Amino acid sequence: MSVSYPFTAPSMHEPAPEFGELREKCPVAAVTLPDGTPAWLVTRHEDVRQVLVDPRFSRAAATAPGGPESELGALTSESLIGLDPPRHTRLRRLVAGAFTPKRVERLRPRVAELVDGMIDVMEGMPRPVDLVANLSMPLPVQVIFEMFGVSPADRDPFLRWSAALMGKWDQDPERTRAALDGFAGLIAAKRAAPADDMLTALIAARDEEDQLTERELVMLCIGVLIGGHETTANQINLFLLTLLRERDRWERLVADPDALPRAVEELLRYVQLGDSGVGQVRLTTEEVTLGGTVIPAGAAVLPAMVAANRDPAVFADPDRLDLARADNPHLGFGAGVHYCLGAQLARMELQEVLAALLRRMPGLRITVPQEELRFKFGMAVRSLETLPVTW
Repeated sequence: MSVSYPFTAPSMHEPAPEFGELREKCPVAAVTLPDGTPAWLVTRHEDVRQVLVDPRFSRAAATAPGGPESELGALTSESLIGLDPPRHTRLRRLVAGAFTPKRVERLRPRVAELVDGMIDVMEGMPRPVDLVANLSMPLPVQVIFEMFGVSPADRDPFLRWSAALMGKWDQDPERTRAALDGFAGLIAAKRAAPADDMLTALIAARDEEDQLTERELVMLCIGVLIGGHETTANQINLFLLTLLRERDRWERLVADPDALPRAVEELLRYVQLGDSGVGQVRLTTEEVTLGGTVIPAGAAVLPAMVAANRDPAVFADPDRLDLARADNPHLGFGAGVHYCLGAQLARMELQEVLAALLRRMPGLRITVPQEELRFKFGMAVRSLETLPVTW
């Protein structure tokens, strides 16, 4: 018997109970998507990880014409998140060097400087202050702009283009086309005025070394630029909502800031970033036995990270936010060839933002009930419109 999917979560802080029920009773479950498409929902940590690392579960097949529909359109099918090796390997290699742990650590002082500067500005503003507009969104945008050599003057149009591409492409095709054209314009401007930055290096890989096509160049830049800010901005917001929901969580970190790295890892495990709690769909390229269940070739498979990250077989007391959790093999950044390219950068930015807020604004609080906060409609991740705070 097939189960209707998606499920409805009781709140933004709790996953839908069906995930836990299926993980216990039917960890590889036949489900039916809203358009009637059959799929398989995978909920155990071991099985979800296999879906993420096993090449028989293909992202390229899932994003090909005729595959399951995605709200990210060509951004899914033509960027890194929609490709399989060897094409994925070739393109990822072009940008991976910018995100190595050593390079990211060299950026830490600059990120700390940016965070302090933004907090300086916030402290001079009338309260409440919108954290989204003044810290959580501009920080990762500024960091990725500096890495890629994009002008600060392009920030506002960039955010409009990003929002258009992170929404449903078919709702406003003109807006989507304008966004794609805007990113192509950024590349053209950099091509006319090269510098010592990542965007210039990618253009050189296209123009001088013929390592990628013009379309690949545009889609690669879009994917990395958007991925370099959108997820981190929303993690900052959602992590703060989670910490401040119970005041003692925040106070414990104020008293013990050295516990922050572990706390960030636990928040990555615990907090559901997208509405569905499920990672990008895969298609099986051949018949696969997963968790004792035979999945036929050509089947859509949904890896439920939100369920895997609360699997009691892996995490003790998994539904409790344990900020001191030591053993934490969460799948918040995925696994395998599609492990988040910017994971180290995101970790570092999250650590620096939270550390600065804990140090400089220990009395931080949200000025409206969390139930009244508004999220942007139709986005791939939970994107807050505003987050009014005082301290």
